[in-house]
Amino acid sequence: MLTSDFDYHLPPELIASQPLADRAASRMMVVRREAGTIEHRSFRDIGKFISSEDGDMLVLNDTRVVPARYFTNAGHEVLRLHMYTPTKWRCMVRPGKKFRVGHTVPIGEVTGKVVEILEENGDRLIEFDGVVDEGRHGHLALPHYMGRDDQPADRERYQTVFARADAEGSIAAPTAGLHFTPEVLQTLPHAFVTLHVGVGTFQPVKVENIADHVMHSEVYEVSDATAQAVQKARRVIPVGTTAMRTLETVARDHEGRVVAASGSTDIFISPGHQFRVAGGLLTNFHLPKSTLIMLVSAFAGKDLIMQAYKAAIREKYRFFSYGDCMLIV
Repeated sequence: MLTSDFDYHLPPELIASQPLADRAASRMMVVRREAGTIEHRSFRDIGKFISSEDGDMLVLNDTRVVPARYFTNAGHEVLRLHMYTPTKWRCMVRPGKKFRVGHTVPIGEVTGKVVEILEENGDRLIEFDGVVDEGRHGHLALPHYMGRDDQPADRERYQTVFARADAEGSIAAPTAGLHFTPEVLQTLPHAFVTLHVGVGTFQPVKVENIADHVMHSEVYEVSDATAQAVQKARRVIPVGTTAMRTLETVARDHEGRVVAASGSTDIFISPGHQFRVAGGLLTNFHLPKSTLIMLVSAFAGKDLIMQAYKAAIREKYRFFSYGDCMLIV
């Protein structure tokens, strides 16, 4: 299939650049795969579609988003991709000519030095002479399509209410989870996996044939308690593409079963994928020609998803990270 097969035109005014005041106030499109039908509901109706009595189990990603974007004292940009130690980072930088080997990288009172340029993609290894003050100098790396810098309110709102304090590591939020409040979540059967969302979630598919796309790698963990909950469930509904990728990775690597596991995954789910775990999916609306809309199309069928996206545009749903959601059953 071609990348252009997953393109659509989105009026820019439908991009949600700000969150709703109430997390659970989002609209929810319900797409039924077998019937091929589309319903327009509210996210607060989710309990009408998920039932512990029927053996349903939501699986959410409890990763915590970290302030990964920094600016040097000269205004140059550093995006921390991985922190090997508190003073040694792997980063994307801009502009690259200001980050040659040996160049200094002053952030606040701390000074770093570029010690290596990685050949495969130009990432920099930077070593600092002290710990950068994250609270003062760190910013959330909000997606570019929001068209704005992060604001103080994003520190709480661009984070799920169930993000674990000891599971820091994501550059971007697992956005399907942003709709849940503690009150909604406690009424639903659920378990957690962890997948740290990397910068690859922002990167476009640049190849013409999707089979040629090289997927980014992300670190995941599935606990024994979650593995057991998933094994006992009659229907597993991942919340978000990150939870879906985690479960499908583990099942692929363990003869179709979800077991306690950890590692990294570069699984690319596109039409033709044989799903081993997921019986439903809660997800937001995704960018045209992205790996995420390809995953959703693999699960529900490309024609039905494209029909659903046309309906969402017609009905003026809010799109992307702070937007509305879609429940596929």
